[in-house]
Amino acid sequence: MVKLSVIVPFYNVRTYAPDTLRSLRLNARDDCEFLLVDDCSTDGTTEILQHAAGELPGARLLRHERNGGLATARNTGLDAARGAYLTFLDGDDWLAPGHLGRLLAAAEELGCDFVRTDHVQCTGRARTVRRVPVGRRGEVLNPRDAILPADRSTAVDYPYAWAGIYRRELLERGLLHFTDGLRTAEDRPWIWRLHRDADSFAVVGLLGVFYRRGIASSLTQIGDVRQLDFLPAFDQVVAETARDRDSVSLLPKAVRTYCAVMAHHLRSVERFEPSVARRLRSLGGAALRRMPQDVLNDVLDGMDAERAGVLRRLRRRNPLAGGEVAA
Repeated sequence: MVKLSVIVPFYNVRTYAPDTLRSLRLNARDDCEFLLVDDCSTDGTTEILQHAAGELPGARLLRHERNGGLATARNTGLDAARGAYLTFLDGDDWLAPGHLGRLLAAAEELGCDFVRTDHVQCTGRARTVRRVPVGRRGEVLNPRDAILPADRSTAVDYPYAWAGIYRRELLERGLLHFTDGLRTAEDRPWIWRLHRDADSFAVVGLLGVFYRRGIASSLTQIGDVRQLDFLPAFDQVVAETARDRDSVSLLPKAVRTYCAVMAHHLRSVERFEPSVARRLRSLGGAALRRMPQDVLNDVLDGMDAERAGVLRRLRRRNPLAGGEVAA
């Protein structure tokens, strides 16, 4: 019987894949399977995975014929998973020895739909502990209660899929799949759906996932058009939340988070290619005009003057001005 399925997408991470795979070997169990999803790598990662599939206990190699992005690769793993519980890891991150056993034990002891964990962020040689913004630990809670308040960091602002473990019943209810094609921010609609629709969750203080930041190949470091996938991702969050039974109370949080992420990208717009920067402004302005305007006005009134000013100007901006083309 497979108790735990670990879904690990890989795409052009030849430098880091050996560390990831070594950490999986140090977590191997008789009741665990590793679904290694090769998202059509072109840099030699495929050969590393082919070798690992024959050496790593419980490993299965799943290969894409074309690159589909992280969301699609995770969905491939979810469709093949057989475990009673599921978790994720990215192909350039790694686990502490024995972490999966401790994670599974916590999930079985608590008996809830999903369990979230803290993690260690690794930037070069620096190590920083990042904690789930939920104060109550080791206690079964209502996921919906952890979405608010709107003006503070909450559980939906900690979207990392690999920082947790999830019961198979969530997969069968349609709550674990990601939106196909999203290349960044794929975990934003996902975490909001979990917190709106799952029945129970808990947070534990396990520190066993090491998240690599600041590497050149990471999408968080690349200023191309893939970064703009935060727009359809948050459009989805807002649209789904607007249909929720508690939309009046939850929409301000969804809109505020969308605005905060948009303002972050606009304040660092110089890192984008010029055509992408123009597209960001055009699509961002259109997104602001699509939002519920009464909710958006309240959100902007509650933000700091600098960010609110940037977003208000963008909302008023003619998308055809300055040589921009409306999308």
